[in-house]
Amino acid sequence: MKIAVLGAGAMGGLYSAYLSRNNDVTVVDVYQALVDKINAEGLEVREPDGSSAIYHPHAATSTEGMESVDLIVVFVKAMFSESALNNNRGIIGPDTYIMTFQNGSGHEDTLGKFVDQEHIVIGTTQHNASVGGLGVTNHGGSGITHMGCVVGSASRLQHFADNFTSCGLEADVSDGVQKMIWNKMFTNVSASALTGALQVPLGYISSNEYAWAMCKQLIREAVDAAAGIGLEFDYDEKVAEVKAVCDNSPEGLTSIYADLKNGRRSEVDTISGSVVRAGQKGGVPTPSHAFLVQMIHAMEGRDKK
Repeated sequence: MKIAVLGAGAMGGLYSAYLSRNNDVTVVDVYQALVDKINAEGLEVREPDGSSAIYHPHAATSTEGMESVDLIVVFVKAMFSESALNNNRGIIGPDTYIMTFQNGSGHEDTLGKFVDQEHIVIGTTQHNASVGGLGVTNHGGSGITHMGCVVGSASRLQHFADNFTSCGLEADVSDGVQKMIWNKMFTNVSASALTGALQVPLGYISSNEYAWAMCKQLIREAVDAAAGIGLEFDYDEKVAEVKAVCDNSPEGLTSIYADLKNGRRSEVDTISGSVVRAGQKGGVPTPSHAFLVQMIHAMEGRDKK
């Protein structure tokens, strides 16, 4: 299968490396030094057990002149998805599928600007990774990759799941993938978002009475917003899960914390913003999330002249 992976960061590096075991893979990134390193020396993946391996997907800063591919996997930050796809529009053919495992929800709206609904694949993965250096990916943990459709039965995606599984990325298909995506979002839209706004580690959220009260309010609104679009979750169960994440990683620093600390744009619009949009769609008020989205955007602009 001909596959293009957009973004050679931690997760893009991991997936392009593994998928290159059985596929013709091109990983696309704007960072020339990284592209040169991958083409010259390969992409190293360091596993949790201390072992490592070198993989050799092709890397490029541009897909100009390339033929269309069977599958595009989007691993850039959500706010760059549209520009990345637009810049690589030439590899999108009539039979090309576009797949996303990005954080948050609602990515299908962006992908739908480039392919029809039948060729969009949304999903979630239990793999996690971090960048260990130029051309180096630290594989932090494994799990199942779940794939689903925006329209129709997910069973038609089984060949993608089988392909991923053959490459060491265990995958399945599910018609309930939207609920899986939301289930993974609750910590991100509550505790993680607050760590960014307050510039504190995860443990502070569950140990400080005021931070924890805000966190529970965010969970309450997210549960209600999800119910408004037909996705039912138990509030007490979600509160317990989020608290466990905070308690088990008291010094944990989230990506949104790091983005705001370092003056970078965050993915708040596809994380907390997706709760606001779900609330609008289902007629459910989400004032705390709306306020938090605005606060985080305001923080993003602190260092701008």
